[in-house]
Amino acid sequence: MLTRTLPRFGSRRSLRVFERNLTVYRSQWLMLISGFFEPLFYLLSIGLGLNHLVGPLRVGGHVVSYATFVAPGMLATSAMNGAMIDTIFNTFFRLKISHSYDAILSTPLDVTDVALGEVWWALARAGAYGASFIVCMVLLGDAGSAWVALCWPAAILTSLTFSAIGLAACTYVRSWQDFDLVTLVQLPIFLFSATFFPISLYPHWLGAIVAISPLYQSAALLRGLSLGVFQWVMLGRIAYLVVLALVGLRVAANRFRRILVP
Repeated sequence: MLTRTLPRFGSRRSLRVFERNLTVYRSQWLMLISGFFEPLFYLLSIGLGLNHLVGPLRVGGHVVSYATFVAPGMLATSAMNGAMIDTIFNTFFRLKISHSYDAILSTPLDVTDVALGEVWWALARAGAYGASFIVCMVLLGDAGSAWVALCWPAAILTSLTFSAIGLAACTYVRSWQDFDLVTLVQLPIFLFSATFFPISLYPHWLGAIVAISPLYQSAALLRGLSLGVFQWVMLGRIAYLVVLALVGLRVAANRFRRILVP
């Protein structure tokens, strides 16, 4: 029975959950479209405001504008926020309020299909929003090189990691008040993951703590890809994000089974 506790990436049944979400969001198309404006507002605020105040920075032997430095971090942040909203807030509603999953489990689908289907949906949205973000980066001159195209699969990987973590975390949320705890964790990660300034500016001990953050690993990976600066450490960052995603999916599948299966 061990095989039923592991996420099955080849299971077609999980795509039925994806189709269900797609059908629901057809009537909420305005919510989906609004996500495409987020990167434009992010990048315009930085390019027209902070870019001229901060000045250029040196990254990996390259001197880049502040907007070029921050843009990959904002892409990582956008992938994180989108994944967390989908897999924590929306999943909590379906799990504890509308009890949609109880109805889904009356079909041949099982809890692993439910968990994985929610991740597929989050990745689909992340892929669309990530592509629009990168297009905005290029149009506004915030892309460091033509290698910025590789930021798209890296952003999807970021969304996969945070989707899995968010899905696992959602199963521990008891009520709407617990979302304050989610914000309490998410906000420091956003502010202190070297998104807005280099990690070298931190004290050594604090930088070591920040380096553990999956958002920092993602931002550093995306920044290197955007600038065309390839280092072996990037493989370590990718492996770190993949391992977190697999652990999150395993925990989420087991927790869904404990909650939904009598």
